[in-house]
Amino acid sequence: MTLPPGQSGYTLPVFAAAAAIAAYRCLDDVAPSTVSLDLLNPPQTVEIEIEQGARLSENCALAIARSDPGDNLDITRHTPIWVQIERIRPGTGQLRLQGGEGIGKHENGLAAIYGYARQLFGANVQPLIGATEDAIATVILPQGRSLAQRTSNAAFGVVEGLSLLGTTGISQPLSAPGQLEAYQDELGQKAQEFETLVFCIGENGLDLAQKMGIAPQRLVKTANWLGPLLVAAAHYGVKSLLLLGYHGKLIKLAGGIFHTHHHLADGRLEILIAHGVKVGLSGELLSKILNFETTEAALKHLRQVDPQGCDRLYQSLAATIDRRSQAYVQKLGDRTVTIGSALFDRDRHFIVTSDTGTKILSELC
Repeated sequence: MTLPPGQSGYTLPVFAAAAAIAAYRCLDDVAPSTVSLDLLNPPQTVEIEIEQGARLSENCALAIARSDPGDNLDITRHTPIWVQIERIRPGTGQLRLQGGEGIGKHENGLAAIYGYARQLFGANVQPLIGATEDAIATVILPQGRSLAQRTSNAAFGVVEGLSLLGTTGISQPLSAPGQLEAYQDELGQKAQEFETLVFCIGENGLDLAQKMGIAPQRLVKTANWLGPLLVAAAHYGVKSLLLLGYHGKLIKLAGGIFHTHHHLADGRLEILIAHGVKVGLSGELLSKILNFETTEAALKHLRQVDPQGCDRLYQSLAATIDRRSQAYVQKLGDRTVTIGSALFDRDRHFIVTSDTGTKILSELC
């Protein structure tokens, strides 16, 4: 399935579920060339091309789909997704979903297969299973380990592969320029309903915000386009904003970097060091932090050796994120927006919430 230029594609869980459907059908028939699949979110049925499929034994089959995220700079473009289905008789109609080679694992050993992927399998694969049999679906990404090295998965405790992560079946590019307009349109629509909104950089922020009880209608996914979307929010009349995100991304705003893609600018550890100096951390500690490869590693070390200093440093960062974001909007949008921030770590535990962020959160939750 090759989509026309400019057309949205589908997320990785969609192709995994499609391959599972095809593999199950291979058990009793020839491999289908396409399968129909209900995306659930949005509620629509799509046709997904199947590249190959074959029965391996009487009760085992394998099918392959190939990722196509559409007009998106996603690293999974064209990567193959294999799904092996093993049918077990007798059974009670149960489906077990597990990760194989190339699917990331959490530190506790559990596969990084998240809620939306499991919902897709439940809605589209579960009904195929007979009442007197069970099935095991194993998702395999042959290129998963190598591709994971180009992501921030490890920062969230996911190793050895990619995650089946997402909340929707439609691929939403994080960096493709054409996606900015779509984000601005969504922001404009939500600004008509609410004066207070929450900006979430990625899926982790969106998921965490909803678990906190923030209404989904107030959430705006920004990807890396924080700068232009902050200005757009002012233009649309938004009165207050909460910036909710992973500290390794939001820290860039404290350094005046308002497009957060790593290809454009980094400087995260340098920003961390500058605020460490500001709050009085020792030169020896700051020198050690500068040698860490990630802000997550630096945070972990700070928490261990100087927890109070760590708190002071992140309070300084959060306050600076608020101040510089408001100044950015005032300068480019010529309007005032109250902005607060809330930063979390790779375990989705909050590190710090600014004073303004705490006030906004109390109104939203």
